[in-house]
Amino acid sequence: MSQGHGHGHGHGHADADYDWAALGEMLERNAEVHRDFLDQAMDWLRVQVDEPARVIDVGSGPGVAACALAETFGDAEVVAADRAPELLALAAKRAARLGIELTTLQADLPEAFGELGPADVIWTSGVMHHIGDQQAALDELGALLRPGGVLAVVEGGLPMRFLPRDIGFGRPGLQSRLEAANDEWFSDMRAGLPGSTRTVEDWPAMLAKAGLMPSASRTFLLDLPAPLDTEPRLLLRDMLVRRREMLGDRIDADDHATIDRLVHDDDRDSLLWRPDAFVLSARTVHSARRLGPA
Repeated sequence: MSQGHGHGHGHGHADADYDWAALGEMLERNAEVHRDFLDQAMDWLRVQVDEPARVIDVGSGPGVAACALAETFGDAEVVAADRAPELLALAAKRAARLGIELTTLQADLPEAFGELGPADVIWTSGVMHHIGDQQAALDELGALLRPGGVLAVVEGGLPMRFLPRDIGFGRPGLQSRLEAANDEWFSDMRAGLPGSTRTVEDWPAMLAKAGLMPSASRTFLLDLPAPLDTEPRLLLRDMLVRRREMLGDRIDADDHATIDRLVHDDDRDSLLWRPDAFVLSARTVHSARRLGPA
């Protein structure tokens, strides 16, 4: 339901009043619901790099992808790097629960990209679009790669769909209006980022400009048909609550009222109860390699 579909944090990490527990729960649930995507992406990434020694998940959040990377590259040091120590604590707990070796690194990203150290694989999901100068960020991450190393960037795909066009109340076409409002919000968010720089978001071209050799882009489909299990329903509810707060008056009173019903747990037409709720989304991963001596 967000541009890029990643965990990327669009909030201010310095906000001491931020509800980190709620954010961490939603991010972890989002990654778990998208676990099929993650498993497929890991299988795809595994064949692109030979026995990496050090792997970094940049903007790791609660560590779901970082733990998947650790499972995929069992002999590598895997580093979960994020600005938020609260989310890194969740990543460490997850790794301990799974019996996985994981290093956590608190870093004020993107300013501290240079402090991450060299790597053979860098994974970053839904993070680049929260950085003002996306090309400069790719340049810095690309420079961290050892010869033969791979940078994998999860950006793009398709917005998540989860309800029919007509849900029986409110005006039909709610999701289309939410997507249009989100596009406006997203443009304003990008414009307001420090050092915001417009660029054509052609990720293979941007990776090439960063001095890397684009190797592949692949889109992975997540298709969870109705009726949904409980966890995807909870995710949809929490994401729609955040979307309503984020969009504010970009959506009208009628759509706010419709969302109120969709996120009200006691309403039998809400996302927790509807038999027609589903999840259909697509995420795109772009990879590129740093060339080195033959």
